[in-house]
Amino acid sequence: MLDPRITEHRNPRTAEIDLASHEEIVAIMNAEDSRVPAAVATQSAQIAQAMQIAEETFRAGGRLFYVGAGTSGRLGVLDASECPPTFGVDPEMVQGIIAGGLPALTRAQEGAEDRPQGARDDLDLAGVRAGDFVIGIAASGTTPYVRAALEHGRKIGTRTAIVACSPPPPETLAAADVAIVVVTGPEVVTGSTRMKAGTATKLVLNTITTGAMIRLGKTYGNLMVDLQATNAKLEDRSERILREVCGVTREQARALLDDAGKSVKTAIVMQKLGVNRDEALRQLAAHGGVIRRVVKDAPPPVRP
Repeated sequence: MLDPRITEHRNPRTAEIDLASHEEIVAIMNAEDSRVPAAVATQSAQIAQAMQIAEETFRAGGRLFYVGAGTSGRLGVLDASECPPTFGVDPEMVQGIIAGGLPALTRAQEGAEDRPQGARDDLDLAGVRAGDFVIGIAASGTTPYVRAALEHGRKIGTRTAIVACSPPPPETLAAADVAIVVVTGPEVVTGSTRMKAGTATKLVLNTITTGAMIRLGKTYGNLMVDLQATNAKLEDRSERILREVCGVTREQARALLDDAGKSVKTAIVMQKLGVNRDEALRQLAAHGGVIRRVVKDAPPPVRP
């Protein structure tokens, strides 16, 4: 009988891939991957809804938790781990929980995804509480670990969402405030959801967190300004941003960063308004952390 999970169906377009040349395999896989963005676009409204919930959660002091198994869990951990260096946020703000724990990041933990109690225990261990946001990730839409996490999150008082690439069963949908179902179709290699489903999942997660961070004022235009100059690469980027935005020399940029506690965002407000660090921080807090609402002008135009 045909498995109801679309991710488990055979792909007729790749049925002869085992006899294909290297170049033909590349072409086949590229053609399949090109279908992913259009599938993600069908869920734009749902992704925007999840982004809004994430922003509201963060503004209220809550946290976002991704929960998944296998590839889905690893992608959640990846997106969470990239938020602090990209946006200068506390590592507690976005967290990834994977079935089987840290060992599952590099080695499959067989059976972990089938243990609902494991999800409940992992959420409790992570300190998930009312006011947080739990996003379950399950390419097939049927992972017991993920469904249990959503149900437990609901019981605790969190808001919930599911990201899947095959329509989830009713009991999973019933546990989610938002259902993002990106149907990417059968995989190049049957059931290998690290491929198109994994690509789609990464696009969705990146969009949710990046969009929420933008809404929180982590960018000025499209410049990454809410970062801390904590290493040589970030110091150089910070100085370049200040030179472009504020029209200062590199030496002036360094002095500004020192006075601003290494915060690019604070330095911009200090320079634009001619105020000290404390006043810049006060102004940012009063305007939701959005630089443009504080200084009133746009960043310099993009150079051709």
